Amino acid sequence: MSSIKCVMQSAGTLRHCAYSFCTRRTISLFSGSPTTTHWSKVVSDAEKIVGYPTSFMSLRCLLSDELSNIAMQVRKLVGTKHPLLNTARAFVYDSRNNLQMRGLVVLLISKAAGPSKLADESLQHDMVSGIYASQRNLAEITELINTAFLVHRGIVNIEELKSCDGPLKDMQFGNKMAILSGDFLLANACTGLAQLQNTKVVELVSSAIGDLVQGIYYENSYLPEKSSFTDDSGMANWMEHIFLSHGALLAKSCQAAMELARHEPEIQSMAFQYGKHMSLSYKINSDIQPFMNGKQSGGSISLNSAPVVLHQESIGREVWMEQVKEAQMKSNLIDLAKLQEAIKAGKGVTSAIDLCRYHGNKALETLHCFPPSKARSALENIVYAVTRFS
Repeated sequence: MSSIKCVMQSAGTLRHCAYSFCTRRTISLFSGSPTTTHWSKVVSDAEKIVGYPTSFMSLRCLLSDELSNIAMQVRKLVGTKHPLLNTARAFVYDSRNNLQMRGLVVLLISKAAGPSKLADESLQHDMVSGIYASQRNLAEITELINTAFLVHRGIVNIEELKSCDGPLKDMQFGNKMAILSGDFLLANACTGLAQLQNTKVVELVSSAIGDLVQGIYYENSYLPEKSSFTDDSGMANWMEHIFLSHGALLAKSCQAAMELARHEPEIQSMAFQYGKHMSLSYKINSDIQPFMNGKQSGGSISLNSAPVVLHQESIGREVWMEQVKEAQMKSNLIDLAKLQEAIKAGKGVTSAIDLCRYHGNKALETLHCFPPSKARSALENIVYAVTRFS
């Protein structure tokens, strides 16, 4: 019971942290995506291996009466500028970002590992397509937590609203809906965790929620509205913070899936490492995209992205501050498009590509502990897709 309380306390802190630091932003469901056509094929092939399309993974929750009522209320936000509407729209229309990516990886690694030698033979009857029912439930829980996290991040800071953002009452109503729907998803996740009846799994997932809270705090420290544009975070700190916000949930869910199958600690560790390095590689790929193929979309770049941090490290703090000063406009705002061109001319982007491939290779190394199978090949193909730049 203490572990469940830990989950609920972390969930409440997550919402509070999102409310305190949130700003208007484009919300990506997996922080970007690799080349669309190739990525879609990789995901489609992987879904066939685990038994069904993971887009239906959380269907039981999404079709519940409670969430249906919330959805009816969210419709009232149509025509407003509240970010919750963009989040809801992405779930329906955005095919570039696979909504169930974390859950899919949990299912694949569960099937790749197979049953443990220590597992009770009676558990074999509980397997469907080589995956235990408890592991499928864990995949759903992971997605519910991730979705709740995204919804809560859409809460608007009322104190920072401008007249161009629309009526105050719309933003206040949108915030209420974001809190209610995010809390509903987290409550379902906590209930599902308790039903797994595995204390270690509950501890792993609850600690991942705590990691998300820390990750949000650090990430929001580098938003344009809150950053001095000259913060020298360093790559080591960046990696630590990005793991918390983008890697911990998947890494610990992969480890938890191995625990549910009663695999030995070494296998659990390898599953954790795969989730960690694949997530980091995916995040770096996403950060690189605005700098690729001659794109100039200054508004979409983040000063806390891998190419920017690596660019700062390569040129030094003084030169970076000069570049920021040159990009500063009369209104004291930063011309991000101009800053983007300076970054593209440096070594930040190529270094980020190298770093993406490094973590991709580390993820591939962890898969050697699993026997050859279609599931293992699918996990490898996901990494190949993430580290592909063309």
